[in-house]
Amino acid sequence: MTISMLSGNSASQMLTLLRTHRPLVHCLTNEVVQEITANVLLAAGASPAMVVAEEEAGYFASISGGILINIGTPYVARLKAMHAAVDTAIETNRPWVLDPVAAGGIPWRDGVINTFVEKRPTVIRGNASEILALAGEKKGGKGVDSTNASDEALEAAQRLALARKVIVAVTGETDYITDGIQTLSVPGGHPMATLVVGTGCSLSALVAGFCAITNDHLTATATACALAKKAAEKAMIRAHGPGSFHNEYLDALYQIQPNDFL
Repeated sequence: MTISMLSGNSASQMLTLLRTHRPLVHCLTNEVVQEITANVLLAAGASPAMVVAEEEAGYFASISGGILINIGTPYVARLKAMHAAVDTAIETNRPWVLDPVAAGGIPWRDGVINTFVEKRPTVIRGNASEILALAGEKKGGKGVDSTNASDEALEAAQRLALARKVIVAVTGETDYITDGIQTLSVPGGHPMATLVVGTGCSLSALVAGFCAITNDHLTATATACALAKKAAEKAMIRAHGPGSFHNEYLDALYQIQPNDFL
């Protein structure tokens, strides 16, 4: 299985498309990260919406470009809304992204996550411990934090992608995005991103946004990862800690231009 770097030209074209079309991203995400998720999408060039009632989530998915399902704070009413949105996404051929937060940590949660995996997301985006858990190889990380490096989960991600016929993005020091046959790598970023709540969850929303504007979901996912990493690097030029990093990260997402990838 080949591993290649994401093409700068491809990333540039994807960012241009995102900002031209400003896709509507339906985010069913956890309560902890709603603010940063919405702001990340807006800063990058997409349009966020968080319609969470079961009565309207399915309909709203039909008019959205992409859907995010983040299993951060699951409860019965929210899960019903999530399934309604996913079922509509499948019916209307909308791309949807699964963020399996804390997979491998709690049996009930794992059961919930597996019901979504069975519906074959367009992309599964998780940290190394979450991907290893989904592949049945480890129990998971420390709560929502990974205890494994992304390199350790690469083969598991490739096997999971092939077995489930989905794209799997395992993120960490280097991000790996794979369909099981082709794998793209995206290095870079900054460790400070791990000290700000919601950077990973909002990345999954970015993936949904990029997948909404193209059928090349592998490159789209890798471009979302590359944009987040480049923004983290740019943010750290002026940030002094997690608080200032949060604001600088949003500014960087807004300021980065397609030509910056060339």
